[in-house]
Amino acid sequence: MLIIYQLVVHFAAQFLRLIALFNPKIKLFMEGRKVVFHQLQEAITPSDKTIWFHAASLGEFEQGLPIIEAIKKKYPSHKIVVSFFSPSGYEVKKSNTIADVTVYLPLDTKRNAHNFIKAVHPDLVFFIKYEFWPNYLNELKQLQIKTFLVSGIFRKNQAFFKWYGGFYRKALEAFSYFFVQNENSKTLIQRLGYQNVMISGDTRFDRVMNILERDNSLDFMDEFCTANTKIIVIGSSWPKDEEMLLNYINTSAKNIKFVIAPHNIKGDQIKNLKSQLRKKTILYSEYKNEISFMGQKDKMKEIQVFIIDTIGILTKIYSYADIAFVGGGFGNPGVHNILEPATFGIPIVIGPNYSHFTEATALVNLGGCISIKNQNQLKEIIDKLLQNEDERLEKGHICRTFVQMNAGATDKISNQISKN
Repeated sequence: MLIIYQLVVHFAAQFLRLIALFNPKIKLFMEGRKVVFHQLQEAITPSDKTIWFHAASLGEFEQGLPIIEAIKKKYPSHKIVVSFFSPSGYEVKKSNTIADVTVYLPLDTKRNAHNFIKAVHPDLVFFIKYEFWPNYLNELKQLQIKTFLVSGIFRKNQAFFKWYGGFYRKALEAFSYFFVQNENSKTLIQRLGYQNVMISGDTRFDRVMNILERDNSLDFMDEFCTANTKIIVIGSSWPKDEEMLLNYINTSAKNIKFVIAPHNIKGDQIKNLKSQLRKKTILYSEYKNEISFMGQKDKMKEIQVFIIDTIGILTKIYSYADIAFVGGGFGNPGVHNILEPATFGIPIVIGPNYSHFTEATALVNLGGCISIKNQNQLKEIIDKLLQNEDERLEKGHICRTFVQMNAGATDKISNQISKN
């Protein structure tokens, strides 16, 4: 099976080169990998001590950030190397300040794995949540480099637990320790004969708890929010979410204001969204170029819908919300990050597709998060939360407490690593 895997990877590389001619995202995926070894050569010398973190995409990077910060404090003389598989992670975080060098992870061939690890020569390696690349793991095992899985999730439908997954199971031998999120993951990995496993929880809870320690104020939100108004923040919305919400927004009372932060901020989609709104609406880019630039900030009091056509500020915007609607729940794979609004103590409304996300399932069961299936339910739930302050605050309290009770994974992981 390993030989077949090697052939598949080489075939995929050729196929992706062809697709890159027509697909901008795949083009970024391929072009970015052409310069990886040059980037490493420029940033890392043979005498440098390094620690390597790998994240599939943006969500995994955010999940691993508390560990990166903790390890960086513990090993201040080491250079931090962060690799991404996906353009949606690399392109957003390629200029992050916590890593000394940020690169794409070359495709999982034996040659790439050997050359990459030789260039980085890490003392410690961390894979965040998943992304099990057999050639990289086999190379790390051969070199006896300490390798850890952080916030891991295992499910019985993964290749490790299938009859054909022997080479995948063997690759897991590279891990010095598995830090998993739940009992099911621990049970599954132990069935394979691995006892070096701990339920540490999810480091994302630590990440969002840290958000509360920083300044979350935003001048434009202070200008947008007015007395006696309620703010509904719609975060990471997709067109299906927006279809569900448009009628409610357009028929809402004047004392309700909306912030919409779409998942995709392409110009044509933003333009289409704005054209369907009958309330006084402004884009963040328009605010920056017109209202803020011209010193006419009082005009923000008149705006009822604020569309955020930029990235990186949604977390702070949640701190102003009375209610949060988190998008993605009307599509696949499902709802986006609900922990960021939860940490601010805000009741959360989501679509029906959330079962793959343990935190969403838990919060729905606890009552802090409410799942809706149609426009009628949306109106009923949001109207109820707006009219009943006690219920709104109680659901927000459930969300905040849930985050607080599940924090602490970073300390558990750091303490165990010290013993290895």
